[in-house]
Formats: sequence, C-alpha cells, structure tokens
Amino acid sequence: MFRWYAINTYSGHENKVKTNLEHRIDSMNQHPRFRRVVVPTEQVIETKDGQKVQTEKRILPGYVLVNMDLNDDAWTVVKNTPGVTGFVGAGTKPVPLSQGEVDRILRTGATAGERPRAQVEFSLGESVKVTSGPLSDFDGEIVDVNPDQQKLKVLVDIFERQVPVELGFDQVKKID
Repeated sequence: MFRWYAINTYSGHENKVKTNLEHRIDSMNQHPRFRRVVVPTEQVIETKDGQKVQTEKRILPGYVLVNMDLNDDAWTVVKNTPGVTGFVGAGTKPVPLSQGEVDRILRTGATAGERPRAQVEFSLGESVKVTSGPLSDFDGEIVDVNPDQQKLKVLVDIFERQVPVELGFDQVKKID
C-alpha cells in the first residue's frame, strides 16, 4: 500500500538526496515500489533593495517526502541513499504521514492556486527611509506590519509632527 514517508536528510542537501534517490530507484529497478519523491517548497516574495524578488523556499529544511510501498527492498534503497540520515518515526520502523499532513505540506487542498507568500523582513520599531511616492527621502519608524497586504504603517516626521503613513513593502528600505 502506497503511503507518504518523511526522510531526514542533511540540511541543505534535500535536492541532492532527491536526485540520488531517483537515480537509485532507476538503477535498482524499484519503480513499482515508488510513486513520487518531493522536496516540499513554496514560492515567497522577498523585497530586496526595494525590488520584489520571487524565490523558492523549503518548507521543511532537512526533509524529503517519499510516496512508496514500504517493504525491505524499498527501505534499503532509501536508507542507503547518500545524504539520508533515516526515516522519521519512532524506533527503527518508519511511521507514515497522515493524508492531512501531506495535503498541508504539499498545499494540495483548498490553498492550491494562492499567490506567493511575502517574506517579511521588517519588524516593529525599525527605522526605514521612504524610497518612492510623495514622501520619498523621509525617514520613519515602523509601528505596524501587515504581511498579507504587504503594507507597513510608518510614523514619519512632517512639520515636526509624527504622522502615521501606510506604505507598501516596496516603498521603503531599511536604514542601517
């Protein structure tokens, strides 16, 4: 019976482990026992130097998911793959993931098709400089961060008064 299992790997080696495992499945003729090997990732939007950049981030660093029919041969193929430190589970027996966990990790449920998540690099109390709009070149302090709408509320000094202004992530940059 095909189930999803989590494999523990060296952190940063997930894609290498995926490639090695797929190669071992081919070379050892184990295709009937394996369906998918997945490195769980998500698309995030980071703001760097005022520019929005879409990148792919690993959801579970140090883990690879495998959909397989577990038996001794399949276990040996996975366990002896370079970079694999073991299966996730109690003791020596791998424990399969529940379908709810797999759906949540792989985002196959109702969240499919959502737009990439913004990576928040701003925090409360931080000083920023406005880079665009009518208040460009003004400095301010962050008093609210809204990652869903990619907006900040910044207190800007205008005419010796602090005025709250709502700005987008891409309209400000951090002051070092």
